[in-house]
Amino acid sequence: MPAEIKSQNGVFTLPQNIKISAKTTDEVNVANFIKDWLAQYHKTVSIGTDTKAHIILSTSAPALKEEAYQLDVTAKNIKIAASSGPGLFYGFQTLLQLVPAGNKTTLQIPLVTVQDQPTFKWRGSMLDVSRHFFPVSFIKKYIDFISAYKLNTFHWHLTDDQGWRIEIKKYPKLTQVAAFRKETLIGAQQQMKKPEDYKYDATPYGGFYTQDEIKEVVAYAQKRYITVVPEIEMPGHSVAVLAAYPELACKPGNYAAATKWGVFEDIVCPSEQTFQFFENVLTEVATLFPGKYIHIGGDEAPKTVWKESAAVQKIMADNQIKDVEKVQGWFNARIEKFLQSKGKKLIGWDEILEGGISPASTVMSWRGEAGGIEAAKHGNDVVMSPSPYVYLDYGQHPQVHHPDEPLMIGGYLPLEKVYNYNPLPTELTPALQKHILGVQANLWTEYITTPQKVEYALFPRILAVAEMAWTAPDKKNFSNFENRLASQFARLDEKDIYYRVPEPKQVETNQTNKDKAIFTLTTLVPGGEIRYTLDGHIPDKTTKLYSQPIAIPKNQKIKVRAVTITPNGRHSTPVEFLVP
Repeated sequence: MPAEIKSQNGVFTLPQNIKISAKTTDEVNVANFIKDWLAQYHKTVSIGTDTKAHIILSTSAPALKEEAYQLDVTAKNIKIAASSGPGLFYGFQTLLQLVPAGNKTTLQIPLVTVQDQPTFKWRGSMLDVSRHFFPVSFIKKYIDFISAYKLNTFHWHLTDDQGWRIEIKKYPKLTQVAAFRKETLIGAQQQMKKPEDYKYDATPYGGFYTQDEIKEVVAYAQKRYITVVPEIEMPGHSVAVLAAYPELACKPGNYAAATKWGVFEDIVCPSEQTFQFFENVLTEVATLFPGKYIHIGGDEAPKTVWKESAAVQKIMADNQIKDVEKVQGWFNARIEKFLQSKGKKLIGWDEILEGGISPASTVMSWRGEAGGIEAAKHGNDVVMSPSPYVYLDYGQHPQVHHPDEPLMIGGYLPLEKVYNYNPLPTELTPALQKHILGVQANLWTEYITTPQKVEYALFPRILAVAEMAWTAPDKKNFSNFENRLASQFARLDEKDIYYRVPEPKQVETNQTNKDKAIFTLTTLVPGGEIRYTLDGHIPDKTTKLYSQPIAIPKNQKIKVRAVTITPNGRHSTPVEFLVP
């Protein structure tokens, strides 16, 4: 929802031959996106500096904040003004949403003025490519769809126990050894109680991005004003590192990339050899990623092996550290100092608070909001990312492991709960709330094995994240959001995005009947059918078509089962209602 919209009667019809006015690098960049968009309408487009062009792009609006824009559609032309490239790009995205999906003939834009700016600086989405790997082609598609909804940060989780995914030229075994695991656990690990429950697929799995591919993705993101934040996990979630370089462990062992999920006690030793390793790795990473942040993970690092290590005990004695947990803070401080020497800022999960952090560190609060609140009170910047609200690997059905839903890690996170989250904790004063940079949704991929499953987990919930991150809290309204969301499904279809089809919803009505309950259903999907049954069978395209409210005798309890079927034939998960 934009900050301010003023509509007028009428439309601006774009002619066959269209001129775009663009001078600066950012203006030309956005002009080229507009040219590509107009190609589907078979328009002829020229980009120049004609001030009487049909579409005029300008980054000469210093009164507008960095990511703000003003879009004016008049009877004569379209103007997008901003003070920066991102603002211009977001104005273009709003222009796209003014055009009905599916129309490929006459291109008419309603007359409107939109003045808009985001609420939060950090509007992020994280993808874990360590548990399951996704090709560059899909990473680009991912960047396309988050940028279309004005998110500006792609957090790329590149390393973990199950696989190392980035080429480091100084350490070739990271891609020869650490990037591959011998097999993968089958099924939901959280349901496995006994050793015999654990079964594996006996299929080697892995992959990595070359440095050329990393550069390609970063350049692709930059054109869409997306900052890519790489995550290199340390000191925990590093079993794959030890598989390649076991000398970085506190004790000898035969290490191998993990084949199941969870938290592992095998973490790197905080030795000089380990520091040298990570400094060399981060030197290459810092060169590949021009953004100011590098994420070091820092979560779920059990200290069992550190407590037993003579080397760690010596570190504690030499540095007057009495608690082994504080050794991680000492470790992080050295890594942070190194990152600062490369012109980078450290960001990590909220566990980095436990060992102590510098005021320059940024905290990503995932275990609820407590870590973020504590960090803000210390004066640290914070990205809110609490698992109960923005972990999109949580299920979308109240029944965990529903047979009609893909396997998820557990939990229940419906669209409305995502939308209604406010990243500004009320426990913080307005002054401390300024440390909240924004919000980020995370997608961990233990059970998300394909691009299609990524899209199913993200959509439509990522659209709720996008509005939560962009729109001022006092302008948010879930019912209004749902109404506007309806027009997005056809756009997602055009982009071949495999979104989760919303189930039919019961409409509360005031209809009364002496003998019968009147049961009314609706669907969010325009043009979608509702099919239903009253006899307990699962509905499909062959069962009764819902066309009017259902009258059910009040002296009977009947289970209504219903499903939404989209215009292109996709089904929602069936939903059940007990009536009356």
